[in-house]
Amino acid sequence: RKAEVHLPLFTIFTRKYIWNTLTGCAWMASAFCVYYSIWALFPTYLQRELHWSPKDVFVPVFFANLIVFGGNAVWGLVADKFGRRPGIYIPAIIGIFVTPLYLFTTDPVWVVTGFILQGFFAGSIYGQNPSYLCERFPTEVRATASGFVYHQGAIFGGFIAPLLSYFANEMKMGYAMPMMISTMVFSVLVVIFILLGPETRGKELTSDLEVFQPAE
Repeated sequence: RKAEVHLPLFTIFTRKYIWNTLTGCAWMASAFCVYYSIWALFPTYLQRELHWSPKDVFVPVFFANLIVFGGNAVWGLVADKFGRRPGIYIPAIIGIFVTPLYLFTTDPVWVVTGFILQGFFAGSIYGQNPSYLCERFPTEVRATASGFVYHQGAIFGGFIAPLLSYFANEMKMGYAMPMMISTMVFSVLVVIFILLGPETRGKELTSDLEVFQPAE
């Protein structure tokens, strides 16, 4: 019998998978927006508005990035023990409350400490991306779905830096307030869309076909 032609990209938008696909897209778009809200313009803010030297800027940025490794490990353990979703939404929730610690002050101690803490919390909500994206979709469409969901999120994230710059410069708001609002709002959206998605802890990835029947 002639083999059927299947299009995985269309399959993930069928009725059976569309809710999973849409909540996945919304989660990744929100997560990318959180990422760029935290990292993209923070050095610019420190140099332009707080007049920090490059050496001073190095400290929070370097150590926040460094602590992300520890954060990913800790929240990975949470994900393995309690579920993929708690491994993402718990640090996102804590990150909401950490955000004002370093953006609602000009005290160098609070700025440095708060930003490093943020690396451990909202800065570490991405460690579950590979496992959770793969586990959300069946074998035949896993690569297509994961790639599509992830990279559409990157598109939305790419708008954040220009948008924050617009509010900071053209609307005369400065960098701190737009970054704080954006980080907190999109972190809330991450929590919402993660809770709307499936829990996949314990799912075993196999080569068994779940969507397409093998050609005879």
